[in-house]
Amino acid sequence: MKDCIIKNALTFSELQWDTEFFGVTCAKAILHKQLVQEEWDELKKRFKDYQFISIENRNSIPANARLIGIDTTAFLADVNIQFKKKLEPLCDMPTTVQIYQAMKRDERIIEIGNFQFSKFTEDPELAKRGGAEVYRQWLINSFGKLDKFYEVNESEDGEIDGFLLHSYSDRTCTIELIAVSGNAARGGVGTRLFRALEYEAYQRGCDEIRVGTQVRNMHAINFYHKVGCKQVECHQVYHLWNL
Repeated sequence: MKDCIIKNALTFSELQWDTEFFGVTCAKAILHKQLVQEEWDELKKRFKDYQFISIENRNSIPANARLIGIDTTAFLADVNIQFKKKLEPLCDMPTTVQIYQAMKRDERIIEIGNFQFSKFTEDPELAKRGGAEVYRQWLINSFGKLDKFYEVNESEDGEIDGFLLHSYSDRTCTIELIAVSGNAARGGVGTRLFRALEYEAYQRGCDEIRVGTQVRNMHAINFYHKVGCKQVECHQVYHLWNL
């Protein structure tokens, strides 16, 4: 990924992995604050060099949304809800949860990772280019990486019925993906995984846990509220195609 900050108002990145996976030239623009016309005009010039651009309007700033709507053919593909929870000491670690750094590939985890909500499948152009496989590849690419940590919850018969993929940056722990087997739904597996993460992240000296999900994923939103997270940000994500 190649990053370029323009006047501190936005980040523009070439997406090498996405380009190779989807077979079209991909980039991402993150709008950190309200753009002035000069900044927007400069950004629009960059759009012409790519076939697909993801535009993230941080904090859903109306003025930026207006520019996108008036000057491009981009459509609103996702609204990303960001949650945060401040960490406090816990008394114990759930006994059914194990944590692995640089975990070896495990097909049981890949099978559980069936994610219903995804901008990669809800965008028809990404869907026909293999969007349904993105999260699977995310999981596969995370195996064996020293900066990736898998939590797994084992049932009474020793089978994996849930996992939580996470990483650390400075004093923040970020949940990347979490999934529970359909047979274990509503059995408290997700809560045990989250409590185990709270315990481990605090032991590592982290101050907070952060996680994002789609606005349509009400099950995830309700879950994060249930475990004590607070909604802190709301980002619009637009997709722009130049085919």
